Amino acid sequence: MNVYGNVRKLFKDAVDEVAAERGMSVSDADFSVEPPRDPRHGEVSSNVALVRAKTAGMKPRDLAARVADTLAAHEDVVEVSVAGPGFINLRLRGEVWRARLRDILAAGTSYGDSDLGKGKKVNVEYVSANPTGPMHVGHGRGAVVGDALASLLAKAGYAVTREYYINDAGAQVDLLARSLYHRYREVIGENVGEPPEGFYPGEYLIEAGRALLDRDGVKWSISGENEWLPPLRDFAIDAMMELIREDLAALGISHDVFSSERALAASGAVEEALSDLQDRDLLYEGVLEKPKGRADEDWEPRPQTLFRSTAFGDDTDRAIRKSDGSWTYFATDMAYHRDKFRRGFPILIDVWGADHKGYVKRMEAAVAALSGGGADFDVLICNLVNLSEAGRPVKMSKRAGTFVTLREVVDRVGKDVVRFIMLTRGNEASLDFDLAQAVEQSKDNPVFYVQYAHARACSALRTAAETFPGEDFSDRALGEVPLDRLGEEEELSLIRMLAGWPRTVEAAAEAAEPHRIAYALSDIAAVFHALWNLGNLDNGRRFVVADDLSLSRSRLALVRATALVIASGLEVMGVAPVEEMR
Repeated sequence: MNVYGNVRKLFKDAVDEVAAERGMSVSDADFSVEPPRDPRHGEVSSNVALVRAKTAGMKPRDLAARVADTLAAHEDVVEVSVAGPGFINLRLRGEVWRARLRDILAAGTSYGDSDLGKGKKVNVEYVSANPTGPMHVGHGRGAVVGDALASLLAKAGYAVTREYYINDAGAQVDLLARSLYHRYREVIGENVGEPPEGFYPGEYLIEAGRALLDRDGVKWSISGENEWLPPLRDFAIDAMMELIREDLAALGISHDVFSSERALAASGAVEEALSDLQDRDLLYEGVLEKPKGRADEDWEPRPQTLFRSTAFGDDTDRAIRKSDGSWTYFATDMAYHRDKFRRGFPILIDVWGADHKGYVKRMEAAVAALSGGGADFDVLICNLVNLSEAGRPVKMSKRAGTFVTLREVVDRVGKDVVRFIMLTRGNEASLDFDLAQAVEQSKDNPVFYVQYAHARACSALRTAAETFPGEDFSDRALGEVPLDRLGEEEELSLIRMLAGWPRTVEAAAEAAEPHRIAYALSDIAAVFHALWNLGNLDNGRRFVVADDLSLSRSRLALVRATALVIASGLEVMGVAPVEEMR
């Protein structure tokens, strides 16, 4: 049961009842139901009276007082009060909270699953790194954020498809093919020197060059560029996508769909999308104003085919055709998002790097136009990752040539550590990733702190089995034990946090903020560790009390419920819970 969902209904019904008595009907404006910032004010707080007072025809505090009177009569409410301009605070019977432990033990890691999404189809596109080399640490952040968000939305009841868009068209893949050709000739034994300026310099292309030589022999070394460029481009893209898939697999990530930009363009989807816009007079021939900050000598005004993106909230209209007559990246991206919508996804979420932030408004405008306003489109921008070791910046990778590869970091600290740390900050905040701190076993390391809480819970259950041989401490058995002995404030505080897990899942999903899961687990771990430490100071406060089986069972129900909620959250994050720290 979702405590906060049930209390929300209590508030709504009470407001409706008061309004009906006055012959009024209230608005359906959303209102908050959450723990108050100061626990002294109660266990649950709501602004429902402030939000709905006007349509109820009452002052907020007057409505709050009437609602409080109604709630005070409810069997589960032990205290209700009105604060400030009309906030309503209440406390519930302890059994309401304790009973949630039974829910958790019955549901296991499925606790917190929600029907919030009602099966709506969501397309989450993430990573989508250009297929020009292995993934770097910045790509890794977008990969983790996108993957965790997809898992979070699935837990909240959405039908999620994970998608990767392969940018396999345009100048960068021709440059990749030329870079591969240089390395191919080097592998053959020709004295080609260092890669020319602008070529991809990483040693990974030496490996690809050897593979090309193994497949095709030396035939391309005596061919002209017109002959070797198309097949080497295909070979290079396939080789790079294989690298990327391996990097993603090392991070525990797999996509449901890989979409190709080249295939999309070849299908005529770009012409079809732009024809649709043309028919609605959303394209025209015009001249853009000089961008702010651009010097006169660097700007040449010229007629272009433009999209009326300002009609959909953008700052300026946007070009869709280059001077050579080819489509701009924006044109193909427009067609791609139209394709996603036409494939049956009313909700589209893209996870981009910080360098694409200026691209958001135009894409929002394009999706609004091409979907007729029918698509719900959101972009998550992942800011930079500052990689260091013991406070010193990490140098670039020899294999990549210009950056540290994601695979090197995963191999160094493990996928679970990488995934957890990538979610310790909101995606728009820059992230400091210290390789030394990431594997440090201390409370300052959030990965260790949460994993240690789960391991300690497992340890307590093992201790119980040793202390009380033959006793059943399974989830089913613990779900049937009396819980009224869990009355210490520290125990009740942890129970309330666990009971709030379904609310955390729904709130994080609605906000598209998977980092909230990491925050919630850190908070739960902190309270659990505090309880554990109380037992170190007082044997009577231990989870397993040798001369009191009944009390031990009650506390172990709390311990096991804590482990299950932590495991549930780690599952969303793509991190495996551990039973022992090594």
